[in-house]
Parts: sequence; structure tokens; C-alpha cells
Amino acid sequence: MDRPGRLLLLSELRVRNAAYDVSLSRCLLTWKRRASSPVYRPFRPSMSHSVPLSEIIAVREEDEEEEEENGSGRKDDGSWKKIKDGDRLDGRLAFTVSYVERCQQHRWRCAEVTFTCPERALCRSWVSSIREQLASISSRPRSLLVYINPYGGKRQGKRIYERKVAPLFAQAGISTHVIVTEYANHARDHLRTAAELSKFDGVVCVGGDGMFSEIVHGLVWRTQIECGVDPNCPDEALSPCSLRIGIIPAGSTDCICFATVGTNDPITSALHIIVGDSQPMDVCSVHHNNMFLRYSVSLLGYGFYGDVLSDSERKRWLGLARYDISGVKMFLTHNYYEGTVSYLPARGMIGTPRDAGRCRSGCAVCQHNGQIQSDRAEKYETEKASDCEDDGEWKTIRGKFLAINAASMSCACPRSPKGLSPAAHLADGTTDLILVRKCSRFNFLRHLLRHANKDDQFDLGFVEVHRVVRFRFTPRYCQSDSDLELDLLESGKRQIFSQICRDHPACGCAPAYSSWNCDGEILTHTAIDVRVHCRLIKLFARGIEEPQVFEDLANPSAI
Repeated sequence: MDRPGRLLLLSELRVRNAAYDVSLSRCLLTWKRRASSPVYRPFRPSMSHSVPLSEIIAVREEDEEEEEENGSGRKDDGSWKKIKDGDRLDGRLAFTVSYVERCQQHRWRCAEVTFTCPERALCRSWVSSIREQLASISSRPRSLLVYINPYGGKRQGKRIYERKVAPLFAQAGISTHVIVTEYANHARDHLRTAAELSKFDGVVCVGGDGMFSEIVHGLVWRTQIECGVDPNCPDEALSPCSLRIGIIPAGSTDCICFATVGTNDPITSALHIIVGDSQPMDVCSVHHNNMFLRYSVSLLGYGFYGDVLSDSERKRWLGLARYDISGVKMFLTHNYYEGTVSYLPARGMIGTPRDAGRCRSGCAVCQHNGQIQSDRAEKYETEKASDCEDDGEWKTIRGKFLAINAASMSCACPRSPKGLSPAAHLADGTTDLILVRKCSRFNFLRHLLRHANKDDQFDLGFVEVHRVVRFRFTPRYCQSDSDLELDLLESGKRQIFSQICRDHPACGCAPAYSSWNCDGEILTHTAIDVRVHCRLIKLFARGIEEPQVFEDLANPSAI
């Protein structure tokens, strides 16, 4: 068996009329400029470049490209032709390698380098060797099913795909089947029933977080039905999806893309898809009385965030400004809601919601905790015990809350670079349950402002956060009379009109219930049961790269 570092080719080629020693191994393509003189020059910058083979997009012969541009081959019609740049006189040929180049703010770009060979056979040998190595990378997609939402965000989805993404897919030799959605949940319904998924290596959505949610619901539901899993049973362990999902950001916030790639740039996302990156992600299932409601991958919010979404839906004619207007309105309204939160803490895992570390590419917390969750799932399957209530002790909290949030990822976006839970992880099998108790408007504003600055947003007396694997919420108006009497005894206060206010919130007291904001969609029920399913889906991403890794790879001479 060949060693990974074994050289496959080594030649002296030219780049822009300068001589370079070019080598190809199973891991790297390297080109190093040959010294023009033996004199040592300590202040001259290094002219050595290396590109991981996995990040090479494509390779092409230059005269092949010219033939394609001029039609089907060259024709000798006997007329005089101008020789460009004096090439082909000495039999030299060139080939161009397209590869990933890292820029600032986690952006990727497609860079090119052209090598000139002394003879045709050598050029073809280089091209065929590089193509052979690229074809051996099994993680790269060959065929993709693409859904485009033409109405999301600024209605630029189709334009972004055609101008920025499609040319890159064609250059990389990826075939695509494109569907432009015509109505809400078009992609979800098509994936559930009509899509021939066996023909594709992945599914790509061009749109915002809502479009991604459609893809997740279609793929996960289809996978469970094919595996014989009942989606309506909250205690069922769901089967992971085999196809990866790619996100081309074209929405208003693109929170999921930002949290998994580090930027909302269509070209960067397309390049992650081309090189075949894979990032597992947790998914939460939401049920009400053994009835499936929705899947969630980012935020479940009750109270403030639920009210903002409900109010903004009545102001869609305002465009994106409706979120700011509704946010200010709900902050001034300052509603609070009574209820009971029961949760199952994550145990035996590393990491807490208040860690200084963040979930990054190759996250050790995700790998460690994900393995623990996988081992537990195998144990449950072996012992025929799927009810996770046996895995620890449930804890219960009752009170009045301004907001109840469950963040399965940081929920970072350009407006809130830290997100709701900065230390949340993508694939550790947990969600961060954030409880904001009733407080003054000033204190609540302090909490909201900390989403955008460097202060610890959980370091407040009225805010508590728990890392959980499952939780349930019951609003006070859904509780039994015995529970309500117990609440009154615990508080030690006699509230004569409590029952009247609970049944008739129009009296001017706080409203009886809010709505759940589930990844930007309103749930039809408020009493819910939420369970985290570890690594249920995979994205064409690798997580946000650490700054030092980013800088090293941006300067190939450092490799």
C-alpha cells in the first residue's frame, strides 16, 4: 500500500515564466520557486506554496478549454492566424489548477495557478494524475438535488445560484437537478414522496433558514418512514439521514449557515459543498401529547421570541423591518408567562453552557459527547429500552418567565455575533435551556444587550441556563387544579381572582400563554415535549475554523 506522503509526480514546470519545482503526493500539491542564484537572501519572502489535495476544485488543460470556446475542435481553413504569446511554437502546453483560497472573515475563494510544461506528454500526465486523485475522494458529491426558494430574503435566490454557484458546480464536474419551489413546503413535500434520492449524493437548498427547515423536515421524515420509525412517538430514537445537506445562503438572517461556516457567503458555501465537507448536527423533535409537531435545529423560543414572531407575522407588509418593530413593541409590552419546565440534565459529558470555548471545526466536546450519546443509544437498543426517562433524574422549575429558550447551536448571526448561547455545540447531543425569569424592563434590556457584546449574558440573577437532553413545558393554564392549589400554598399568598384572571386574561393581567417560535415558525401548541437527537443530519460544512488554523492555511508558505 502506498504511503500517504509518497510522491506521485515531481517536475520542473514554469509559472509566469519562472521555474518551479512542482510535486504531487496523495495529500498535497506543492510548487516551490527555484533559486535564480546561489546568493542567500534572508529578507526575500518564501515562494513555496502548498494546497491540500482535498481542496483542489478542478484541473484543466488550457488548449482543451480553448477548443471548447472555439467550437468542436480547431479547423484549418488555410487562413493566416495570429499566434498568441508565442506559445505552442516550442511544443509547450499548460494546465490550470483551481483550488480553495482562504480570505478574511472565514470566506473562501476559488484561486487558480497555471503550470506550463515542456512537452505534451508531461502535461497530460499531470492532468490525469490530479484527476485520478480527485476521483478517489469518496466524500465529494457527484450529483446534487438543488431546491431554490425564489421568494426568500431579498428574492435573490435564483440569481445567486445562477451567477455564483452553478458555474462552480459545473467547473467541479458536479451534475445538478434544480427545482425552483412554487409554494410553501414545496421542497418538504417533494422530498417526502416524489424525490428519487438514490440518484443523488446530497441535497442543496438556496434560501434562508426557513428553506433549510423544509429540507430537514422532508429528509428526516422520509428517513424515518423508510426505516420503520414512528415519528409521532417522542420516545423513539430516530435514524440518521444518509444524505448531506448544503446551504447556499440567500435569506434574511441565515443563522444556520453563519453558525456552521462562519460567514453568509454563497461562494464559500458552494466551495464547502464541492470539496465534500461533512459536519454532523443535532436535531430536536417537538411533540405534543404523542403527536409530532416539528423538528428544530437552532432555536425554540417561548415568551419574548414567540411574541415577536407572532406579532411580526401580522406585519409582513413591512418587510424585514417588521422584526425590529415587533421586537420593540414586545419589549415595551413586557409580558410574562407562568408555567412549569421539567428537564433531563446532560450527565457524564464535558462542557457547560458558560464555557469560554466555542464550538469550532474538529470540536473535541462534540466528538467526546457524541460518542457517549452513540454508546447510550446502542445500549438502549440492545436492552429494548427506548424511554430515556430512565437515564437520570428529571428536575422541575415553576415560575413566571419572560422568555424560555432552547438553543441547539449558538444561534449566532451578523446582528448577534455571539448568539443566544455562545458555548452551545452543534453535535454533542444536547441543547441549552435558557430561562429568563420575570424582571424589570431595565434588567431584561441588560440581558438582551449582552447578546451583542462580550459580557456574560447568563451572569444575571434572573437568568439561568441548563444543558439538557430533553425537556417539557406546561403553561399554567394547562395544569391541573391540584397543581394550581399547590402553587398557591407554596407562595403563601391568597389570590382571590387568580382563577378569573387565568380564564379571562382580557382583564388587564398578563396573557395566559404565548407561542413557541420554532426556527421561525409558530407552533400550534404550547405544552410540548422536546428531545435532542444526536447527529441526526449532516451538512456540507466543517464548522468554523480556529483563527490560527485560518491564518496558517491562508498563507500556504507556512505549511
